[in-house]
Amino acid sequence: MRRRRQAWLLLTASIATSCLFLSACGMVKATYRLTKGTVVLAYKATKFAGGTVYTVGGFTFDVISAPFSWPLTHDDIDTIDGLSPKEAIAQGRVKASPYTVRGKRYVPMTVAQAKTYREKGIASWYGDETYRQRGGHMTANGEAFNPDGLSAAHKHLPLPIFVRVTNLSNRRSIVVRVNDRGPFIEGRMIDLSAGAAKRLGFYKNGTAKVLVETVELEG
Repeated sequence: MRRRRQAWLLLTASIATSCLFLSACGMVKATYRLTKGTVVLAYKATKFAGGTVYTVGGFTFDVISAPFSWPLTHDDIDTIDGLSPKEAIAQGRVKASPYTVRGKRYVPMTVAQAKTYREKGIASWYGDETYRQRGGHMTANGEAFNPDGLSAAHKHLPLPIFVRVTNLSNRRSIVVRVNDRGPFIEGRMIDLSAGAAKRLGFYKNGTAKVLVETVELEG
């Protein structure tokens, strides 16, 4: 764990080039249950060479552009906005763009729709493969994936976006940054990083029923 932490700190301090901070993609016919009651939280952003540190509702997020040599967390994404994934990332054509996974086309919500997004469903966690790899992985919007951080993957939300996730079995609640696509397994709504799953208390169980609500940034 110490070595992983040191590696992440080194990446935070040294990456000053590479990727762009992008938005994300998606397209698939779906019905979204939208309700009033957006979570509003104060935030602060501090830029540094190669990234930005966000503080949202007491949670801290190191947002770093991943080197383009890193593989995507989901290498089964075929295209984003009609381009190869890394081409779309380089051009900043990700936020709510259509994307395909194994030939299936997805369409995420618009930013306006996402503002009042609130939904219950099954959460799982991912990132084990990053622990076993010497380098790292790139999320679908070009960020460096930190399995110990507080991030998430969602099929239909625009990228990036912050959401509050509540474990309905123990009422634990955290804020995560949605910066990736997935999960592409039937019946699962959101994929959390291993670090987020641990904070919510379902890391060992693998899945949990959660409530996901969009966070509106104010500050």
